[in-house]
Amino acid sequence: MAGAVSALFLLDIKGRVLVWRDYRGDVSALQAERFFTKLLDKEVFKHYFEELEEESLRDNFVVVYELLDEMMDFGYPQYTEAKILSEFIKTDAYRMEVSQRPPMAVTNAVSWRSEGIRYKKNEVFLDVVESVNILVNSNGQIVRSDVVGALKMRTYLRGGKQEAKDTWWWNDKVQRAIKEKKECFKRLHLDKSATNIEGYKIAKRAAKRAVSVAKGQAYDNLYQRLGTKEGEKDIYRMARIRERKTRDINQIKCIKDGVDRLLTLCEKNSGDRDRGSFEEDEECGMPECKLGLNDRVLLEAQGRATKGKAIDLDDIKFHQCVRLARFENDRTISFIPPDGSFDLMTYRLSTQVKPLIWVEAQIEKHSRSRIELMVKARSQFKERSTATNVEIEVPVPLDATNPNIRTSMGSASYAPERDAMVWKVKSFPGGKEYMCRAEFSLPSITAEEAVPEKKAPIRVKFEIPYFTVSGIQVRYLKIIEKSGYQALPWVRYITMAGEYELRLI
Repeated sequence: MAGAVSALFLLDIKGRVLVWRDYRGDVSALQAERFFTKLLDKEVFKHYFEELEEESLRDNFVVVYELLDEMMDFGYPQYTEAKILSEFIKTDAYRMEVSQRPPMAVTNAVSWRSEGIRYKKNEVFLDVVESVNILVNSNGQIVRSDVVGALKMRTYLRGGKQEAKDTWWWNDKVQRAIKEKKECFKRLHLDKSATNIEGYKIAKRAAKRAVSVAKGQAYDNLYQRLGTKEGEKDIYRMARIRERKTRDINQIKCIKDGVDRLLTLCEKNSGDRDRGSFEEDEECGMPECKLGLNDRVLLEAQGRATKGKAIDLDDIKFHQCVRLARFENDRTISFIPPDGSFDLMTYRLSTQVKPLIWVEAQIEKHSRSRIELMVKARSQFKERSTATNVEIEVPVPLDATNPNIRTSMGSASYAPERDAMVWKVKSFPGGKEYMCRAEFSLPSITAEEAVPEKKAPIRVKFEIPYFTVSGIQVRYLKIIEKSGYQALPWVRYITMAGEYELRLI
């Protein structure tokens, strides 16, 4: 079976088996080592145990087994979202109620979102975060440079599949009362005057009274009918309906796609298929988001000009909520978002990147007892941008003491636990250059033939808001929901330093 997992092994640092789960009975413990490199995603275990250590696994082995049973079914991955699992698996397993109903997401095609989510204000926050990785050698040449980006989202959207209202017993009087209540609510929403408030309260009480009376009469008539000979057919009919609703999905004999074409077994089991036709009924009432980027492939396919505005993305990885087939067809990122924070997409750019903050350092030693450092930092981005929380870490000798530091901007201090001088600049505008001078005493005496100590690189940290190195742009972010409520999308761009090292001293 393609894609099936036979067993799962959790090992300690020495490779010994701590916890293992045999799903199919065809894998021995000797084959556990091949799974070692694949167990990198620890999000679920960290959600339950805070720190994933050997002791936490041993102390919570009952919860570990419950999680493994829910995340895998006969070797097939099922639910890996920590938020969904935490709804029906608690950390204190012995306190879990046996009759607790699993969330709708477990039996739904959209396993990453619960039902019945409510917010007073519907908002979507999208952060385009890029990390710049640069390595510069002692000659000032760039040895390695790349950009790793991520689209981080926080969604607070109302929506989700809910149980349909039981309205079969509504009569004309109930419909008129509910319609009147809705009209009063609309007037109250526009004008919160005392008259409208009192009118809405009266309409609401009248609607409740009409619903209660009509429901009681309808059930009385139903019970009287079920007691007759004709009512026996209704009993069997209701039993059949209830049985159909409780059937497992394995009872489905065939599945068709959006163009009414019968899918084969391979197409049903394909992990990269477009789930749109399967989710059409399940997604009722769930918000859908559509995201457009300045992707070169998409813009060229649409016949738009791509001069200086389009980018090429490499190593794209999506969250499981994204419809991959739709992206492959028209490069549209369409998805039903999970509730809360998640990484929608990650990407990488391997193009040559100019260092955003360039650092030069000169060291002068005086009679082996004193050392003087002169550090220059220059921002190499446009003046309209400003780097914040800039931190430059310059290594100093291990035995350096009595620091005397002066800076033209910001503050600098000696960090003996890091064997470095740390220069911090809160705001660093583009096209500026600042300087830092420092003197240290060297009490230790070394021989002339002593092996020179290894020098650590200069490390730089920074953040540049409203700026991206790659030039990626969000062309649009649409929120589509069946009821048509208003949602506010917010987009923010941030560039920060990743592994930013300069080996200049």
